[in-house]
Amino acid sequence: MKLIVGLGNPGPRFDKTRHNIGFEIIDELEKRFQAPLNQAKFNGLYSIVHYNGEKFILLKPMTYMNLSGESIGAIMNFYDISQKDLLVIYDDLDLPVGKIRLRQKGSAGGHNGIKSTIAHTGSQEFNRIRVGIDRPKNGMSVPDYVLARFSPDEWSSMQEVISTCADACETWLTKPFLEVMNQFN
Repeated sequence: MKLIVGLGNPGPRFDKTRHNIGFEIIDELEKRFQAPLNQAKFNGLYSIVHYNGEKFILLKPMTYMNLSGESIGAIMNFYDISQKDLLVIYDDLDLPVGKIRLRQKGSAGGHNGIKSTIAHTGSQEFNRIRVGIDRPKNGMSVPDYVLARFSPDEWSSMQEVISTCADACETWLTKPFLEVMNQFN
């Protein structure tokens, strides 16, 4: 069983913020697969989806970003999901707005949600989609920046990025992640 996780913060206050791009991509997958996240357990909202004779899980941790790994580790343990079957989607300050980068492993790079995921899964070796949000300008603090909404122009371009990331997730359900990386990077 595969697990696709979008990182973000719960509640309407954080909707469409830079830090919640992972949630936005899970929302897109939820629509595509007509699979509402109607199960609340493991400190998260999730859905078990049947697709091409296989099952996979869509998950939004409800722990707030910095504790995301608690939810991810718990659901992985319960369903006996291996590291190679985990895909985490999250925002990245080191990529320009709208740029995506798929990787099979790596450090947290200062991202607290990924630090927590590494701590609770015991490994840096899991699939990830990093979605560029760029760095703050004009002296804005990083916390204020990541919790701010995209500008209207940025949000318009992010719609295509959300769709592309959802396409990459869907492709991963039937192809090895290395092939997905080659196709979408």
